[in-house]
Amino acid sequence: MPKQTFRYAACGGFNTLTDITLFFVAYNFIFHKKPIQTPVILISAPIASFFFSFLVTFPVGFYLSRYVVFQQTEAKKTVQLRKYFMVVMGCLFLNYIFLKLFIEVFHWYPTPSKIVTTFFVIIFSYLSQKHYTFKAVSSVD
Repeated sequence: MPKQTFRYAACGGFNTLTDITLFFVAYNFIFHKKPIQTPVILISAPIASFFFSFLVTFPVGFYLSRYVVFQQTEAKKTVQLRKYFMVVMGCLFLNYIFLKLFIEVFHWYPTPSKIVTTFFVIIFSYLSQKHYTFKAVSSVD
């Protein structure tokens, strides 16, 4: 396995576990499984927990990708952050679409649907980060 792929898997695995842990803690102990009323809208506990964990894992994922996984890049951090955000939004969209498709159209169980969805999203994320967000600088001799 290439070193970069291993680093991506290790950092991604760490960030995914952090995300799930923070989601669990927020859902059960911060929001107590109850919806949150804001001045504008009512947010369900799962969505509030998702936002909570996202606020932590988004920057952690960016810094791990920039400084551990894709070290060969020389692009400005702000440019990469914008690109990283766009890819993450694409991943969120793909998660939503695939889950809707597998659960509501194909009538699969939610957990296998999430596993299959994660497989596709990880491939999209890795290729997008490698070839778009953290594209390596090519050296011309």
